[in-house]
Formats: sequence, structure tokens, C-alpha cells
Amino acid sequence: MIHIVFQEADAAALAKSFTLDPLLEGSIMEIRDDYAVGPIHDLFTAAGRHERNQWWKEILSGGDYEGLVESGKVDDDATVQQLKNELDTNSKEVVWIWAAQNKHDVCGYYWLVSQLKEYAGRIFILYLNNLPFINEKGNIFYPENLFQIPPKEFVKAKKLARPVTLSEFEVDADEWTRLTSEEKGVRLLEGGKKIVQAEYDYYDASLISFISQDWQKAGRIINQFLNKAKTTTGDAFLLWRLKSILAEGNYEVQGPPKGMKDFEIKAKSASTENVAQV
Repeated sequence: MIHIVFQEADAAALAKSFTLDPLLEGSIMEIRDDYAVGPIHDLFTAAGRHERNQWWKEILSGGDYEGLVESGKVDDDATVQQLKNELDTNSKEVVWIWAAQNKHDVCGYYWLVSQLKEYAGRIFILYLNNLPFINEKGNIFYPENLFQIPPKEFVKAKKLARPVTLSEFEVDADEWTRLTSEEKGVRLLEGGKKIVQAEYDYYDASLISFISQDWQKAGRIINQFLNKAKTTTGDAFLLWRLKSILAEGNYEVQGPPKGMKDFEIKAKSASTENVAQV
């Protein structure tokens, strides 16, 4: 059995359940890219993949994750090729795709399943859509991420596994095609598996709301956003958006705008604004 997850923390959480139920045990593969942001047009061609890699290089340039693209750590195409090789080598091998109800997992699922139709009958989905689980304190909760689920709950969740139907292979591939044709930069989950899209500046207004009259590290502003905003995204994308906001010159900045701990930001005071106007 091959398990597919979409976040590194999910892999660690799922692996802990293997000791509780040997029937769950198998290899775990991770789809690492975040397909909820950035260009996704024509990703099944070399040109499309190159465009996305170049975009990520720009986003990560000078930041906390600079060099990640060049490191080769994120290579989902190689992961899918490895997956296909294992399915071709072992005709009895099956794949379980684990997805929680968040835009990151759902977008990754659409990208992945669009490439696996030839293995219909051997590809299973476990989509934790508005399903209640029990946390470590014994309380019922609805997880947005797999890593929030205790190991024993994965054992129960295995009952949800079902084959991806031929109809789903068609419909979900069409959904991925729709998303790529719109050429927007931000994808959001409305409910179920429905993804809608917005422009790259979608998070800007909410991010700006955490800039105050006091100096704050960029990382503090981003962390406040991640902890308090209703809809969030990855910190690397947010750092890029914050730098884009600062480039407009409407805020004061101390330090080189590179990593999240390298510079501070605050709103311009009235006196500063008056001097600027003069």
C-alpha cells in the first residue's frame, strides 16, 4: 500500500498510526508543492513547470526559503513518476490518497488525480470532509488538516477509503483544467471540493490590518495573520505579499526586507506623512 499526503506534518502523523494497525502500514509519499497559490497553467508540460519554478524562485528570493527550488526537495513530478513505476511494477499495489478539507490538499488532489486515470480501480480516496473526530482530550472536533488527527483516529478513518470512480477521474480532471484556464494566483476552498480563485493580492487587506503604529518584525505580522485571519496561506507567500505592499511606500521600514526576522514595519505617523506630502 502506498499512502499519499500533501503536507510533511501529515506524513509524520499518519506514520504513527502504523504501530496501532499493521493493516495500514505502507510507504508514504508526499506531494510537496502548494498548488493553492501561483501559476498552474500547463503544468503537465516542461514549459508550464518551468514557469512555475521561476515564479517560486521570485517569491522565495531573499527570504527564509531562498534556494528551496534549486535544492530539488520539491519535485512532485519525480514523485508521481516514482508512484507510477511502483504501480506498473506491482499489479497488486494500491494507492490511498489522504485529503483533509483545506485548499492545499484539495488542489493537490486535483493535480494528482488528473494523472492517474490509467490506474482506475487501484486509486482510493479518503477525503475527511466535515467529518467529526476525537482529539487527545476526548472532545469532538472537525480537523482542517490531517496532522491534527491522533494516531488512533487514523485507524478509524481507514473505513472511509473508497476507489476513485471513473466518473470522478473525468470530472476532477475537468475541474483541474478549469482552474488552470482561469490563470488566477490564489485558490480558495468554498466547501466540499469546490475551489474558487482570486488575484494574487487577495490576502493583502487582511495582512495590512496587522500593521500597527508600533515597530513589528515582519514575522510577527505574518504570525498574527496566521493565528487570527479567517483564511490563511503559507508564510513564504505572505512574506512576498508583505514585501509587495511595502514597495508602494506607504509604510515605514527598518532593516533589509529579506527574511521574516530581518526587518521591522510600522504605519507612517502623521508627521511623517505631512513631510512626505511637502
